[in-house]
Amino acid sequence: MREEKSNHPLALEEENFSRRGFLKKLLLSIPLIGLIFSKKGYPFTLFKSPVGRNRLRPPGAVPEEIFAGKCIRCGRCAEVCPYRSIYMLDAKWGVWAGTPLIFVEDVPCYLCMKCVEVCPTGTLMKIKQEETRMGLAVINKRRCVSWLETALCRSCYNACPFKDKAVKLIELKPVIIDDYCTGCGLCVHACPINPKAIYVEPVYSFVRVKWK
Repeated sequence: MREEKSNHPLALEEENFSRRGFLKKLLLSIPLIGLIFSKKGYPFTLFKSPVGRNRLRPPGAVPEEIFAGKCIRCGRCAEVCPYRSIYMLDAKWGVWAGTPLIFVEDVPCYLCMKCVEVCPTGTLMKIKQEETRMGLAVINKRRCVSWLETALCRSCYNACPFKDKAVKLIELKPVIIDDYCTGCGLCVHACPINPKAIYVEPVYSFVRVKWK
């Protein structure tokens, strides 16, 4: 026999209290769900941008402020990349799931520029190779053997597609020229030191959008 729901004021109050308690616990648990590690080994939350040091958007990417809303997660950029540089984030990355990211230590961007040609929404803007600004390479002079003068190394210089513009050798030491660095990460990938003596910071990804 089906039990009738009590309309007694105390019973209703107890039911409402239980619902409030459940909702409160649920809301408090949401941030904890995101505090896990992806298969790449990087910590993240459900809402924080996955972009960071050596974790970059493909060429021509709009600022992170509007990236998640503009990208339709079609995966065309990853499909067309001949080097398999672009990784599509999985569901563990929260609201950023399905968006493209390049882990330059694993596979850097070779600036073939095919991804910008197939993006249907302009999330990856159609720019030229030399206009690419995925980030800015930074040399850790405390780790670089050329700067420590313990060995001669030209790995980052040799790997750079814009050598003598984006990176120069001054007194046999590599120097990054900010105005020409594309942030492709080829230098990072080529660096033989572990941990790397050079990395890419996504300094352009978090530029504020100027709304008209």
